[in-house]
Amino acid sequence: MYSEMNGKVALITGAGKENGIGYTIAKRLADEGVTVVISDVCKDIGADNYARIGTKEELDTLAEKINGRGVVIDVTDEGTIAAAAAYIKDTFGRLDYLVNNAGASPSPQYLQYMDLAMWQKTIDIGLNGTLLVTRHMLPLMTGGDCAIVNTASRAGKKPRAFAGAYCVAKAGVIMMTKVFAMETAALGIRVNAICPGQIDTDLERWGWEYEANIRRIDVQEIIDEEITTIPAGRIGLPQDVADLVTFLLSDQARYITGQAVNVGGGQLMEL
Repeated sequence: MYSEMNGKVALITGAGKENGIGYTIAKRLADEGVTVVISDVCKDIGADNYARIGTKEELDTLAEKINGRGVVIDVTDEGTIAAAAAYIKDTFGRLDYLVNNAGASPSPQYLQYMDLAMWQKTIDIGLNGTLLVTRHMLPLMTGGDCAIVNTASRAGKKPRAFAGAYCVAKAGVIMMTKVFAMETAALGIRVNAICPGQIDTDLERWGWEYEANIRRIDVQEIIDEEITTIPAGRIGLPQDVADLVTFLLSDQARYITGQAVNVGGGQLMEL
């Protein structure tokens, strides 16, 4: 569909879950002939303070399924980011597309009483991590017609109770996207953000299960309640997000930069 993408090189962070948004984006880009490098934190490289992560071997296996490469990036550890940038430079000589997808969603807490360590971790992963990865990868994006997509969230535009740190991090990602778009336009680099609504992933289901346990109701009741707020009448799929990201990276979006595009079935209609 996007013939100009064939032969390009892309890095997608937070892509270590097979049914997650990051890996689905990687698969979609691979279908277009893009060479994809997927990254995530891994439990066997000292990242034991992260939940729901796999091993480096599992990451490599996922990459092999789409003829890609797997690299370990902890977006809060600048050393791992620098090592990944060096690997991409040595292996491919350049980077055409960057998708900053890594993020974190802590357990629901009142903002007033939120554990400060959890606040800092959420900001470090979701906001500071986006900055650090972009800073290290930009020097590789020198060929013109390059593009960056940052994963923000509906929560970055519309506040959610008990998710204050996540909302603040994603709001920061949206503004960071706009600043980078202004600063890199002359270099031929477009920068946009996506704002997913409810997307059916393991992480989203974990949140639904957590809420269901607190409210002592069935998870399906939580899902049904969410659907009533979505004009499209269904929960989104990772593929819905991947299709949008692919478009924003492609030449079809060559005159689009500095935007934060909603993808939520109409759940949020404000810009």
